Order: sequence, then structure tokens, then C-alpha cells
Amino acid sequence: MRALMLAVIAALSLSGLPSVHAQDARLPDFTVLAKKNSPAVVNISTTMKAAKLSERLPPGLNMPDIPQDGPLGEFFRHFFGDEGPGGPDGGPGGQDPRSSLGSGFILTKDGYIITNFHVVREADEIIVRMSDRSEHAAKLIGSDQRSDVAVLKIETDKNLPTVTTGDSDKLEVGEWVLAIGSPFGFDYSVTAGIVSAKGRSLPNENYVPFIQTDVAINPGNSGGPLFNLQGEVVGVNSQIYSRTGGFMGVSFAIPIQVVLNVYQQLRDHGSVTRGWLGVLIQDVTSELAESFSMQQPTGALVSKVLDGSPAQKAGIQTGDVILSFNGANIDRSSDLPPMVGNTRVGDKIAVELIRDGKRRKSTIEIGALPEEQQELASGPEQEKSKLDARLKIAVVEPTRQQREQAQVNDGGVLIEDIADGPAYAAGLRTGDVILQINNRKVSGLKQFRELVDGLEPGKTVPILIQRQGGPLFLAMKVPAKDG
Repeated sequence: MRALMLAVIAALSLSGLPSVHAQDARLPDFTVLAKKNSPAVVNISTTMKAAKLSERLPPGLNMPDIPQDGPLGEFFRHFFGDEGPGGPDGGPGGQDPRSSLGSGFILTKDGYIITNFHVVREADEIIVRMSDRSEHAAKLIGSDQRSDVAVLKIETDKNLPTVTTGDSDKLEVGEWVLAIGSPFGFDYSVTAGIVSAKGRSLPNENYVPFIQTDVAINPGNSGGPLFNLQGEVVGVNSQIYSRTGGFMGVSFAIPIQVVLNVYQQLRDHGSVTRGWLGVLIQDVTSELAESFSMQQPTGALVSKVLDGSPAQKAGIQTGDVILSFNGANIDRSSDLPPMVGNTRVGDKIAVELIRDGKRRKSTIEIGALPEEQQELASGPEQEKSKLDARLKIAVVEPTRQQREQAQVNDGGVLIEDIADGPAYAAGLRTGDVILQINNRKVSGLKQFRELVDGLEPGKTVPILIQRQGGPLFLAMKVPAKDG
């Protein structure tokens, strides 16, 4: 009988049916992880005057019309009271204080806490509520808007429960992760999912390589920890992609390596310094790779080098393709900013690049990222041009006002008209300023015509343009000279 049972078990195993152990491996038990780490997770509420709250909205943007019986209606009632986000008539409301809500976690036993910048932004008062329901007034040690990280401190005689931090660089796509936070004010809610992607670059967030997950994150989760299966914090839940205001399966967390760097700088200095190259970059498409004599599209294409920047001092030029930074390969242009931002100011870093189809090496001394970039522009008066027979575009030299609008200091020609042809097919449009053709600078109309006439028929060449204040490379297939 025993031999028969063993044979049946063996047959079931060979049939492809999952064993109990295989099921356990696929479906982890989060109970121990949640129980152990919940005491170190905190609820954060902030108070600010209603007038200050209304100032945080962009000009012309009103609060959305949210159904009062829905979860977001409940959420806004929790934040703003029974009258909603404005006064009874939908106006800006009175001067009564309003509350907002978020999450955070205790990093040290003496009371240092991590949360999001946007959770405590412009708060007049910050209250931290612990798992035992005790409340503490928190002091803002420092915050960093670029990374959306804030550091708080509470005073207590107790040794506080803390989290253990892990290594976000070792995360793998498909790995299980878990979040603990206060969505819609429901304290200590636990949600789980997997890592969907790593190194995501979001609009206006170039210096944070976000972790994308499908963990359910909703308003109130912001600032809370993201754990791996070892119970280590690997990220701080920060943003969601949503068309409704609620969770839609795409969430983003700040890698803990970025958070710890910011935390240490805020704790030691009260501010954050980031590395800076001083270049504007874009991805290399397959067409651009062909035009730069590259075997495959990879790296970060330099579309502009800022005056006085570390890159300019190191000899980096517009049209260079940066392939590696400090020994790390750059697959997409979004890989470069986080690498530079996390580099110490003053470090000398080796970079590898392609220029004129040849590999080169250079060393750049990293500068400090300025708070703002401002550029002045001026130029000559316009000179008219006829429709170019080869490219099917009409160009003029930009006026001073047009240069200011386009943020072009000197050189270049403005596309005044464009017809169906190679330039249009490459993506050039009316209003673009052509700065380079085939890696040669366009100083004016005369040189523009010379460069166009000298283009080799059938070859794909890079065209550098300025569009809406930003540089952009496009790849254009050169037509025959007869049209």
C-alpha cells in the first residue's frame, strides 16, 4: 500500500500539478512581516490655514467635483471637513485650519522619521500618531522637493521601534513587495504586489529612478514604506498613475538608496546637493543611431551643452552620445540623470562617448546642480528665404524676439514654412529652429544652404532643432539633388 501511495504521488508530480510547497513559494505569507513592521509605521497629519491651502493650487485650477458618496469624497471630508475642500459655496473657505494625511516610518530609535515632501509641504503643524495611538508633535528637520523626501523628528524618552533598510539596487522585476500605510485614513492597511519595473523616469522627476509596482497605493499611503519579503524597506511610496484619483495598478516608490542619501544630507546639513553635468539629453532612436554610425540605439544623446557647465569645461559637445558614466552602461537617456545626481560634487568621473562615429573617453569634474537655469538670447534681423528644393522648407534668420522665445543664443535658422518632403517626414515643423545639420553648426542662411547642398543623397543625417525652448535631434533621409 505504501509503495502504491508513493507511486501516485510521483505520478502527480510528473503530471505538472503544483505541490503544496510550490504553491507556498508562489504565494508568500505576509502575516509575520506585517506584524513585525507595523509598529514602526506612523500616521502623519498636518495642519495649515485654508488660505495657504488654496495658494497651493496652480492658477486657474479649481478643486474637482467629487461625488460625496464615493471613496474620494470621504477622503476629502477627512482632509477638509464636512464643507469639503472649499467654503460652503465652493469658494476658498475661511481661515480655519485644515488637515491633510499621509504615512511615514521610523528610521532611528531616537525619533527620526521619513515621509514625503508633499505630505508635509507648507504645514503649520505636524502630528505623528504611533501604532499605540499616542501622538507626538514633529519637527521638520528638512525636505527636498526634487526627490519628494522629508525628514521629521519627534522627542520621546522611549526607544522607538524602527524599520530595517534593504538594498533597492538588488530588487528584481517580478519580486514580491508589500506596503503599509493609511489610505483614505484607514490606518495600518497592508497591500501587496510585485515590482513591475525599475528605473522609471517620470515627468519633472529626472533625478529619481522610481520603482514601479502594482501594489495598491491610494491617497494617504504617501510617505509609507515599501518592504521586500525579508522585511526590509526598499522604497518610499510616493506617486500613482491614475485617471480617477484612485489606484489603477501603477504605483511608484522612491528607491531607499536615494532616500538614505537625501536623509543623511538633510540631517547633517539641512539641504541637499546634487551632482550636475550641464547637458540636455534625449534617447537615441534607430534612425539617429544610423545617422551617428552606431550599430544599435543606446546611450544618452547630448542635444545641448550649457555655457559654463562641467560638461563644457570637459569638452563635451552637442551631438556626443554618452555610453557610460563612471563605468556604468547607459542604455537609455533616463539612466544618466540619477547617476549624475547621486555623484558627489567635485568627483572626477570617467565617461565614454561616441563622436563622429568614433569612441572617445573623457573625464568630467562633477559640479553642483543649480537651483534654476536662465539663458539670455539675442540675434540679427530677419532675412527671407525661398522654399528649399531638397528639404521642402523655407527658413529665415530669427529675430531677437524669436530667439528669446525659442531660447537660442546665436546661429540657427527658423522654419517659416514646410511642405511634404524629407524634412517633414523626419518630424521637422514650422517654428522649429535648425541648429545643426549632420553635426555641423548652422550659423545662418548662407551656411544652411551650403550644408544642405553638401548632403550625400540616400544618407541618413542628424538634424538638431530647438522646439518650445528645448533641443531635439531628428534623423532625416537625404533625397537626391534633383528633388
